[in-house]
Amino acid sequence: MKLLAIDSSGLVASVALLDDDILVGEYAIHNKKTHSQTLLPMIADMLEMAEIDKNELDAIAVSAGPGSFTGLRIGAATAKGLAQGLDIPIVPVSSLEGLAYNLQGATDPVCPIMDARRGQVYSGMYDVGSTLPVALYEDGARPIEEVIEQVKTIGKPVTFVGDGVPVFKDRLIDALGLISDDGSVTFGNDAVRYQRASSVAMLGKLYLADGREVAAHEFVPRYLRATQAERERKNK
Repeated sequence: MKLLAIDSSGLVASVALLDDDILVGEYAIHNKKTHSQTLLPMIADMLEMAEIDKNELDAIAVSAGPGSFTGLRIGAATAKGLAQGLDIPIVPVSSLEGLAYNLQGATDPVCPIMDARRGQVYSGMYDVGSTLPVALYEDGARPIEEVIEQVKTIGKPVTFVGDGVPVFKDRLIDALGLISDDGSVTFGNDAVRYQRASSVAMLGKLYLADGREVAAHEFVPRYLRATQAERERKNK
């Protein structure tokens, strides 16, 4: 089973290729280029290096949101175009679950936070100690203060990942304690902090086996809140 994974939900554009139980390749770029410039060339280069024709793909796993509205649309359009052309299904994977899965096997809960601007984050809380992430709180777009209160109720150290970490790190440390053996907050290092398509691929494989795939024409991103244009139109 050959599965292509795509994550363009945040600042990092990432693609990965899974062949049964082997991660054949992963490509990530974190710079100022737009995802529309990077995704298709990355996919083409990775397939060529892996010597796998796109017609051999069995499914496409894609980060379904929440995240950047533009990034999610680009990822969705790329996945839908490829999946429709190849007549294969799409496996939607939560962006937050994918981030949390970067630390799969960790004993402490993982809290992915993605900067949603205006003092808010897209966040969740997961137990990643077993095969699949277990949500401890419902995913949502919420003020960082609400995330802090959620962490306080957990009663054990929590590890933060996501592009919201650089934005809110000082506030989290001030509110929850410095990083220490008995502290209540730690931060994933740069290798696991940002989106990785390999995590989307691993979860996509598990979800595909669980029957969570959808037809290409049925897939839509999960934004969690209205776009700025929608909010402005509503306020008029």
